[in-house]
Amino acid sequence: MEGVGHRQRWNKKAPVGTLLLLMCMLIPAVALVKNCPVGDYLTKDGICCNKCPPGFKLVEKCHAPGQRSNCTHCPDGEYMDQMNFYPNCRRCKRCNKPYEVTFSKCAIDRNTICHCKTGYYKSKIDSETSQCLKCTPCGPDEKETSMCTPENNTVCGCKENFHRVNGKCIPCDTCTAECKEKCLSTHPPSLNTKGPEHDSGFLVNVIVGVVVALVALLLLGIFITYKMTKRSTKRKLLSLNSQTSDVSQDSCKQILISTVGDSEKTSVEATAHSSVVEVELAKLPDCIPLEIKIPDLIYTVLDQVPVLQMKQLVRSLGVKDTEIEQAEMDHRSCREAHYQMLRMWAERGMRAGGGGQGGMLHQPLLQELLDKLRAMHLKRAADELENKYGVQ
Repeated sequence: MEGVGHRQRWNKKAPVGTLLLLMCMLIPAVALVKNCPVGDYLTKDGICCNKCPPGFKLVEKCHAPGQRSNCTHCPDGEYMDQMNFYPNCRRCKRCNKPYEVTFSKCAIDRNTICHCKTGYYKSKIDSETSQCLKCTPCGPDEKETSMCTPENNTVCGCKENFHRVNGKCIPCDTCTAECKEKCLSTHPPSLNTKGPEHDSGFLVNVIVGVVVALVALLLLGIFITYKMTKRSTKRKLLSLNSQTSDVSQDSCKQILISTVGDSEKTSVEATAHSSVVEVELAKLPDCIPLEIKIPDLIYTVLDQVPVLQMKQLVRSLGVKDTEIEQAEMDHRSCREAHYQMLRMWAERGMRAGGGGQGGMLHQPLLQELLDKLRAMHLKRAADELENKYGVQ
């Protein structure tokens, strides 16, 4: 009986003990969640330190509650336009002469403000960078619909009895949807009478149209077959290169020949496949090496991409703004800073599995770079890289 009473007393105290245990587990977790006052930030040591005001940078953070961080003025030629706890200020912008003029000088709490001079307008490269371009005059067959301003270029439209084709204004010589006036003047409404001669001419036109359509379909079929064969060949070559870099040229030729042989269906298609084999075999000096040295690629990009568009390029490749600022602080030369930014992108891709070893870059990262260049309308730079590294 004494044992039963002891168990009953323990059962009544058990919920209280469990509750105390849970409280002991939750109290440290709650203590970790700490909110700092407005204008302060939480350090790694769990202390709320005050941020530096605009125009100042951090020299030393506080080390105990109630202490204040040590901040100092930004030096000449640098600024900081927000509350911060950064050890460095940002460099002031310099207006690009002779097309930009200084509207407002740089101060410790604000950057330089530049305006384009008369006859030029601001063209944005990215969210932070712009350049002044000369206002575009309207052509001889165009009329000005909106004047050039410091913020926008001239807007031109076609003159009367002209319409735009491929960016150019051409006269309305034929009756088209863009030239309705010409349709009314050259083809006035009239009664349409049909006779035997008209019916026979209509039949001839129908036959000619059918023949032209059949020829077009045949040519389209040949073109599609050629493209599919070429794409299949390229896929096999890429797969072969990823498995081993020591494949003989005879093995590559065998892949091309087997790809073409599987696709031969008609005598016309066989001719198209034969031309594909000749073209692809001519491009196989070492079975298409797809690895590129990273320093060589970066210097080629630096030579081809304008300096003002380098930040936009590396941002599109995934380089963070903090990494861009760090590169600019580490290197006074723009070229060296841009080299470091591109190096960050390439090394990140290698660590993620997109690159090789020993400073070599694989094809997927090069293709990503080519896509970004074309998206930024830098076709010439993309074409130069494709020609240099044999990308098709």
